[in-house]
Amino acid sequence: MPETCYLIQETHIPSKAKFPVIDAHNHLWGGFDKIDEMVHVMDDVGVIACSDLTSNVKIDWRDGGYSLRDGNIDDFIRFTRSSWPGRFYGFTTATFNRPADRPLFLDPKQFVEKTISVLNEHMNKGIKGLKILKELGLHYRDNQGKLIHVDDDFLAPVWEEAGRLGMPVLIHQSDPYGFFEPVTPENEHYSTLKKYPDWGFADPKFPAKKELLDRRDRLVKDHPGTVFILPHVANYAENLGYVSELLNRHKNIYIDFSARLDELGRQPYTARDFMIKYQDRIVFGTDMPLSGEMYRCYFRFLETRDEYFIPPDYDGSFGRYRWRIYGLGLPDNVLKKIYYQNILKVIPALKQELNLPPAIKTTV
Repeated sequence: MPETCYLIQETHIPSKAKFPVIDAHNHLWGGFDKIDEMVHVMDDVGVIACSDLTSNVKIDWRDGGYSLRDGNIDDFIRFTRSSWPGRFYGFTTATFNRPADRPLFLDPKQFVEKTISVLNEHMNKGIKGLKILKELGLHYRDNQGKLIHVDDDFLAPVWEEAGRLGMPVLIHQSDPYGFFEPVTPENEHYSTLKKYPDWGFADPKFPAKKELLDRRDRLVKDHPGTVFILPHVANYAENLGYVSELLNRHKNIYIDFSARLDELGRQPYTARDFMIKYQDRIVFGTDMPLSGEMYRCYFRFLETRDEYFIPPDYDGSFGRYRWRIYGLGLPDNVLKKIYYQNILKVIPALKQELNLPPAIKTTV
């Protein structure tokens, strides 16, 4: 039961973002019938464009988690371009989208060839990047039952091809630290793991968090010609020192902070210094269902110095929270880079293809 807060303070909740925003980490999950509602929310809060990182995937929510199934990328293209051209752009999972309880492939060579073929096909249709779900490294196995790792040698041609095509790879590896710890009341994510037990990876059948990050970091190092976007503050928002070292070592990576306001907002001094120092390497993303309340909380976190307020939960709702957060009050030049300039640098074609204000097209 959340405590009653008796703190008396001013609040400064932006009705709109101070500058135009591109949400570079989100999903439509095949829910194209709700696009009109999404655009209404976007217009209301100042989000000029939104990504769909899983344009060829459908998701079925169930108790404790979700399951994946193949979608049709042509549906995404048709619905978004006919109804709201210039407001959405897509990434593809290519062939990394099978249900997690089935072998990812029967033959590794054929799988890689098919993946590269699909990646080229989707790029030619206007898709902008490759999205790798966390199932790779945690769940996906070959036809012999062996777990597949992101740095397995046979997958190297996929990452090289993405680099050759100029398609950034947004790769999710690992999860919050507590997800890999025993599900006990002492775990700071206890309530989340009770609600979504499929998100718990303390069982020895799963790789440890450190192994997942080590393999991802090795992948980034081995493919310097490929741009990688590491979501959720490189999936170690609890350790900004580690993320700083990672950014210092590898110039081919960017990060987003989607679904990590809680982690950053409880360490506002360190987070503010971090975001100012790496202002050229951070892109805006939410990874939450679109709502005005959710977006305004993100803007409040970035733009104001408000204290002790409630962040959205992982599903974008505000009914449950782990702790309260503090705003960073970032400078205007940093906000502009995070809100839209950096993602346009990563994907220059968006400058021509999105409905951007003229001032942005001429200054970025």
